[in-house]
Order: sequence, then C-alpha cells, then structure tokens
Amino acid sequence: MTEAVLHIKDLIKRYGDVEVLHHLNLEVTRGAIHGLVGLNGSGKTTTMECVLGMQGFDSGEVKVLGRHPRDLWQGAGDVVGIFDTPGLHPGLTVRQCLEHAQLLCGKPAHKPAELEALLGITKYSHYKIRQLSLGNRRRASIAHALIGQPAFVVLDEPFNGLDAGGVDDVLALIQRLNRQEGTSFLLSSHQLAYLESICTHLSILHQGKIALSASTDELIRPSESRLKLVCDQAVAARELLKQTLGVINIEKEGSALMLTLDGIGPGDVNRKLVMSGVTVSELQPEKRDLSALFQKIVSQGVA
Repeated sequence: MTEAVLHIKDLIKRYGDVEVLHHLNLEVTRGAIHGLVGLNGSGKTTTMECVLGMQGFDSGEVKVLGRHPRDLWQGAGDVVGIFDTPGLHPGLTVRQCLEHAQLLCGKPAHKPAELEALLGITKYSHYKIRQLSLGNRRRASIAHALIGQPAFVVLDEPFNGLDAGGVDDVLALIQRLNRQEGTSFLLSSHQLAYLESICTHLSILHQGKIALSASTDELIRPSESRLKLVCDQAVAARELLKQTLGVINIEKEGSALMLTLDGIGPGDVNRKLVMSGVTVSELQPEKRDLSALFQKIVSQGVA
C-alpha cells in the first residue's frame, strides 16, 4: 500500500448549525499531484484549512504526514499552504520576504535569487509586495513557500490572477518539484483543464462530501470507451453488436445506441455494421474530460 501524506476520515465541520463537511473522506498518496474540484461553497477551502490546522473540526480524523494538524509546526516546514489571497507583508520587497522566510526556515533548500528566477519574478525582486499585480504576488507567495523543501504543498486556486505564461510556469514548477524532489501536492482550482493536465489523482467535492475520487487515468482515460451510434436499423444493429466481442454494453438513448467498448474502436464497429448491411449515419466517441465528469456529478448530486 502506498503511504499517504494526507489521510482524512469521516471529517465533520460545522459553522454554527450548518454542517459544511459531512463525513468527508480523502487520501493523498505520497508522490501524488491530487486535484480537489468543487463548486463555490462546496467546502474546498474549509477542507484545506482543517488540514493545515487553521480551523478546528467537530469530529473525524485528519493526519498530515502522520501528524494531527495542530502538531504540524513540529515538521519544520514539511507542510506548506498557499491560499487564494496571497498573505505576504505588503510593505516588504519580494527579496525581503524571501530572506525573512530563509531565516525562519530550519533547513532552507533554495536561495531567494534561485526561487525568483524559477518563478519569473527576478525583475520584481526589489518591488514591494503591494506594488505587484495579483499574478506576481501569487508567484512571490509560491516562492516564499518553497524556501525549504516541503514534502507536502497545499495550493488553493494557484492559477488565479496568472496570465498564460504564468500558468505555464507554475505548472512546470509543480511538475519539476514532484518529479525531481518527490513533493506531493493537493491543488484546488476552478480551472479544470489545468488540473486535468497535471494531476495524477482527482477528487470531486460536492455538498460537503467526496462524490468521486480516483486516479486521473481511471476517471478521464478509462480502458473502455463510449460511442454514440445512429443508424437505419437500430434493432438489427443492437442484436448484431450484442454478439460482437469487445462491445460490453449497449443502451438506448433516444434514437441512438450508446455503446461501451473494450479492446475495439469505432472503425471496428463501423466495419461490422456496414458489412452486415446496416447504414451508419453517426458514430461519435463520447467526450471524456474532467469538465464533463464534474458537470455530471453536480447534476446528479451525491448518492
């Protein structure tokens, strides 16, 4: 079993009489880039604040690198969090913020100038934080968090305020730290395409519960595929395909047949039908991406 850097079991969090997290269960394995997706108000930020010890919780279990959130200070920078609104001192320069972090860090792994170069903010080194754009404040916050060599990084909306180049830089940095230093990540973002492109695992948080959680390959790139078929002889096509190896399920959807395939492709289906005298007017693979999956979960609710 792969060791977990984050283990959450039956987490319940209330604000007064309102329960915002309902027996939430989540696990982030060591070495993962784990994306957390949810609508506004679904509990993403609350979950992250509970993980980092910024908020208490009513019941349940949270372990981060084997520690209770209230004991994370003992890890000397093993766990860091960066939230949607950067929290660096507005009156300090970028370099001063990084040098201050370096002084506080027990074992600094990176020099301020190195991180400024990695995040593309070298030319802003002597700008005060309040003089920076939101995107560059976010870059400075990420640099600040990486002075040490954290084992686990929690990022809330890391792409907000960044232009396309900034997003590319942050994505590349996350991948570099993950591959070269083994850093594990928990990312929360509304930018689903970015999460899909970088995450090894994804969890969908809806109405205070994890509705779905698995590896990205399992969720987005399954071994079987779905295919929409429209033809002139639906009944005959269904009977023919029921006997076809590789067609593992057939469902009627309006005038179309929805096929689930495993080991064969659309060309194989088309060839089989045409050779049997069935005229195919539409054969369309079903689009599988995080956005479509997320919309499906949200529309159906949590069982």
